Amino acid sequence: MSPAGLHRMVYSEWGDAACDRVLVCVHGLARVGSDFDELARAMSDQYRVICPDIAGRGRSDWLADPMQYQFPQYVGDMITLLARVNARTVHWIGTSMGGLIGMALAAQPHTPIKRLILNDVGPILRAEALKRITEFLGQAPDFPDLAAALAFIRTVSAPFGLTSDAQWIRLTETSLRPHGSGFRLHYDPAIATPLKAQGTGSVDIDVWPIYEAVTCPTLVVRGELSDMLDRATVDAMARRGPRAQVAEIPAVGHAPMYMDPAQIAVVRNFLLQP
Repeated sequence: MSPAGLHRMVYSEWGDAACDRVLVCVHGLARVGSDFDELARAMSDQYRVICPDIAGRGRSDWLADPMQYQFPQYVGDMITLLARVNARTVHWIGTSMGGLIGMALAAQPHTPIKRLILNDVGPILRAEALKRITEFLGQAPDFPDLAAALAFIRTVSAPFGLTSDAQWIRLTETSLRPHGSGFRLHYDPAIATPLKAQGTGSVDIDVWPIYEAVTCPTLVVRGELSDMLDRATVDAMARRGPRAQVAEIPAVGHAPMYMDPAQIAVVRNFLLQP
């Protein structure tokens, strides 16, 4: 719930519902839970996998007050979801925004998060990348058909580094919702409202105190070409706080999408190591 009332959060679930080991996969700012379909399928032999659509995205409700599209709301929603699925032992992978939500939860006393993967995000958020993403959120165009949407997605999401037409088509299909005789992107354009009100993109954002409160084993994954997470920050993350393990995905920017076996193996190897 929020100060404006109750809202619905939708999630996909993979694997054995009786499994007591839960993997939660949380998407980026303007993305959806379906981004993790390939990863969830690959991990469902070892986990009960939960992939939510954060409020304002995908199949989840839009918030009545757009100023609630901020981290306190997202963290509160995820605490409710973890209680709903009765998750006592949680492994977490979060892309960008999803990583920050996971970091905030993992930093809390008595957290259920026992392993944490931060996908192309860290305790310093670069102004250049924030500005690029905020400008993209402000476009929210309509598309007359799938071909027009595909061309747009391939342009604005080029840093994802997808390597096949099938991957781009899949990403486009999950990014859209029907609108009139065509399509729109699958999120509430108002998610950009707090970012613009706060002038996001003018200066770097520093959340080192939150990262340094994390104590569980942590992996930070960086896209080699990322404009959000630089190598200096990653090097510092390996020395400070939970002293994260580090992996870098070649030829990818912000952010790796885990649609191919090599990237999935990075996640699997970290989460399943003794």
